[in-house]
Amino acid sequence: MEIITLPATSKGPAAMFAGDVWFDVVAPPQADPSRMKVNIVHFSPGAHTAWHSHALGQTLHVTEGVGYVQSRGGEVVKILPGQTIYTPPGEEHWHGATPDHFMSHLAMWEGIPEGGETTWGAHLTDDEYPSA
Repeated sequence: MEIITLPATSKGPAAMFAGDVWFDVVAPPQADPSRMKVNIVHFSPGAHTAWHSHALGQTLHVTEGVGYVQSRGGEVVKILPGQTIYTPPGEEHWHGATPDHFMSHLAMWEGIPEGGETTWGAHLTDDEYPSA
């Protein structure tokens, strides 16, 4: 057993997020066989990710607030506390807070030893992000 020292809260980089986003590492990747990563991500109202995909998929679990999630070509879906969302490997998607609420979720995904488990794309256009 090991008590893990975790890094301080970090601001989400502007290349990957629109608006103010902060994250806390909950579980950094460990040695084989598990490479599970877990962060709790805090989105201010209107903040959201850019389009992105994960090589091995991603699971989100909403812990508080109100948010949106959308897969490329799909409908925008409102997400609420207690809901769990799974995005399969390679599926381009975005997620974040609604314009009038904060939203936090656990983000869980598998790391890849050589890196590159997440592929980041373009930021959403004004027409892609739902207005209040």
